Amino acid sequence: MEITDLKAVVEGLLFASGDEGITMKQLTKILDITETTVEHVLEELKYDYDHTDRGVMIMHSQKIYYLTTKPEHSHYFKKLMESPNASKMSQAALETLAIIAYQQPITRTEIEEIRGVKSDRPVQTLLARSLIEEVGRKEGVGRPILFGTNKDFLTFFGLTSLEELPPLPEDTADEEMEQEADLFFERFTNQIDEKTKNNG
Repeated sequence: MEITDLKAVVEGLLFASGDEGITMKQLTKILDITETTVEHVLEELKYDYDHTDRGVMIMHSQKIYYLTTKPEHSHYFKKLMESPNASKMSQAALETLAIIAYQQPITRTEIEEIRGVKSDRPVQTLLARSLIEEVGRKEGVGRPILFGTNKDFLTFFGLTSLEELPPLPEDTADEEMEQEADLFFERFTNQIDEKTKNNG
């Protein structure tokens, strides 16, 4: 199969895999080609997306490849989420999301210890919005569920990895985390605006 045909097939597989993404192993097995060839095809696709007026890009996270939207367009996706047809998240949900983003993996009980109030509903809201997900179980009594952010969280805020989260002061205590939540989205907005300027 020609490289142009392989690129088209890989692009289609990335699109079809949706939020689940697709692994290198799956791509090599489906296409019946070597891992080196798959890597070459992915690099060519990445180059195409980066150097043409395209609205998508390839993201690589935990050995899984996704087709996702570009960070510099995140302002428009945020407006879509804030449109009348999309209900806004509560302050409690925003605070909970900030805590999870910075403290993950974290249990619901640990979230409640930081916020000082019950957090069942905010956690359910974030799960329903697909901004967080269950990432495992904590060792100990009852083995409580651990929560973390996911690909949709990164896409929504225009990030390619958690390393791009605005840094918190090193001496931030747990009781100060709620105050940091108020700055959480402002920091993202500023960061995204800066990216937009740099890409303009």
